[in-house]
Amino acid sequence: MNKEINYRLIPRLRFPEFLQEAEWIEDTLINIAGFRRGSFPQPYGLPEWYDDINGMPFIQVYDVGEDFRLKPQTKNKISKLGAEQSVFIPKGTVIITIQGSIGRVAITQYDAYIDRTLLLFEEFYIELDKTFFSYLLFLLFEIEKLKAPGGIIKTITKEVLSQFVVKLPSSKEQQKIAACLSSLDGVITTERQKLEILKDHKKGLLQNLLPQEGETVPKFRFSDFEESAEWEETTLSQIADYENGKAHEQDIDVDGDFIVVNSKFISQDGDVKKFTNTAFCPATKGDVLMVLSDIPNGKAIAKCFLVEEDNRYTVNQRICRITPRNLNSKILYYLLNRNPYFLAFDDGVKQTNLRKEDVLNCPLLISSDSKEQEKIAGTLSSIDELINAQSQKVEALKLHKKGLLQGLFPDVNTVSE
Repeated sequence: MNKEINYRLIPRLRFPEFLQEAEWIEDTLINIAGFRRGSFPQPYGLPEWYDDINGMPFIQVYDVGEDFRLKPQTKNKISKLGAEQSVFIPKGTVIITIQGSIGRVAITQYDAYIDRTLLLFEEFYIELDKTFFSYLLFLLFEIEKLKAPGGIIKTITKEVLSQFVVKLPSSKEQQKIAACLSSLDGVITTERQKLEILKDHKKGLLQNLLPQEGETVPKFRFSDFEESAEWEETTLSQIADYENGKAHEQDIDVDGDFIVVNSKFISQDGDVKKFTNTAFCPATKGDVLMVLSDIPNGKAIAKCFLVEEDNRYTVNQRICRITPRNLNSKILYYLLNRNPYFLAFDDGVKQTNLRKEDVLNCPLLISSDSKEQEKIAGTLSSIDELINAQSQKVEALKLHKKGLLQGLFPDVNTVSE
């Protein structure tokens, strides 16, 4: 009698040379590998634990990248005194974050010491390809995130992790899967680097095409405007109108016609949306919408969104609507977006709340020549279009990788009886 096939132990996608191979095996993580937490002397922050000159790399959550590697250098280096109370790991160790941004996996590319906010895998009890195991571990945590409220794992213990069910093929199939996914990750890394180059180019353009602190004209002016007058000093109150947004939380409707522009919408570049059928504060084409509140050292304060169509957006509370008068709206957007004047209100201790008068008193330098405004806006818009296209390319590759992960591994969400 033929053995009944357990499809829970066969991936949906399988390389041709492995189609006739046996089912994958399954076991709990504690039976597959030996692992432990890192360590660091308490309390954090004492200067004697660190040595930026002669210290060793010290891995914390921040240092684990999204490409299964550590960042080229750790943010902090640990002193000899601190190292005595930490845990050393050699190059090539599999680690995973278990606090903060939980579920980031890396295979270390240099010797280091490791913090208690991460787990390190010290040994494997069966034949395992480390790269394959890293992808498996990552996928297990992605499944856990789907189960967690709001898709966020707040904490995970070693005991819970020990009972994770893992499913494993032969070592040759492990290597094939690892090579496939690593190749795709290489492409993603290359495209991310191209994206960062474009972003750096935009920063350079902003610094050269718009006057910086202490300057009355930009460092670079297009040839048509080299002999034009210096830019004019003004404040936002003299060139634009201001309106505070209004609360929409009681009128959210997933099928609504209007996008509610709130802090998360702007800070996530429009990826997170809420809808409503009631526009209490409608935005019109050319409006600049700006975040007024954020946590200490946050990345959202004074971040802006440029409205490019009518009858599409409504402005939520703690967002302001700025409507330029006789001024290129794109230029105003670039001048206001994360302007250092606004960032100076963040003291790094308490929540930042920009008031109407704070916003309207923002000092600005503006070209009086509308054609120069248009030329600068067009140049910056062009680089923004390139950045958006490259971002979409990276996201499409990440989505493709997600599909491969789900296809090349059996249903990791299934737990043994």
